[in-house]
Amino acid sequence: MLEIQRLAVLRDNYIFVLIGSAGRAAVVDPAIASPVLELLEKRKLSLEVVLHTHHHSDHIGGTPELLQHWPKAQVWAAAADRERIPFQTRGLGAGEQLDLFGRPLHVLSVPGHTRAHIAYYLPRVGEAGPELFCGDTLFAGGCGRLFEGTAAQMWASLQQFAALDPDTQVWCAHEYTQANLRFALSQDPTNQALQERWQQVQELRASNMATVPSRIDLELATNPFMRCKDARLQAATGFIDPVEVLAEIRTRKDNF
Repeated sequence: MLEIQRLAVLRDNYIFVLIGSAGRAAVVDPAIASPVLELLEKRKLSLEVVLHTHHHSDHIGGTPELLQHWPKAQVWAAAADRERIPFQTRGLGAGEQLDLFGRPLHVLSVPGHTRAHIAYYLPRVGEAGPELFCGDTLFAGGCGRLFEGTAAQMWASLQQFAALDPDTQVWCAHEYTQANLRFALSQDPTNQALQERWQQVQELRASNMATVPSRIDLELATNPFMRCKDARLQAATGFIDPVEVLAEIRTRKDNF
């Protein structure tokens, strides 16, 4: 079994530490090094792999310091982003399959937030459930801003996630859920599943508890950016084409 530790850092970032057998560890999107170092040293773990979803500083900022402590660690990132993630040791592309501590790891190309954004998917193996590390493409209740990509690219990326196992745990990189659902309710106010999720998230955040991970089935039921074919959202935006629906609600969210 693969253990996943969630570390809350900076204002609202999450770093994920993946722990395998025999003291082996990997880390996803280390914004800063210190909490990762503290966990690995406390647990007597050896860092073997750093996985990056995209080049933003709050996702790669801790890697150079981690490599000072574990210089033999591999750094996986998008080959198309080698210039912006220069310390990567293995450049990845869409459709590649790797092995991470005995688990198959699939690489998904998911542009939209950035032009070279990738995600990592661990499919179900026996009793070990499916896991998705999606960076800033999909959020609980939302999606990333379109900094370098288009609405069409983001919709295609989200459709890749929609096709995954519904039980997939969604490990998104920020605690944005409360704000995302507040906006979602403004666009889809009669969605019963969304209303129920809003109440649950309100209670979690009031207790300073995390809302990540989410699940794919939950996002399909409540996330407006995953529901751009829904008649209610089409009526609310005045568009039928899902790409146009997404573009409209993304603009609305940016100004919400």
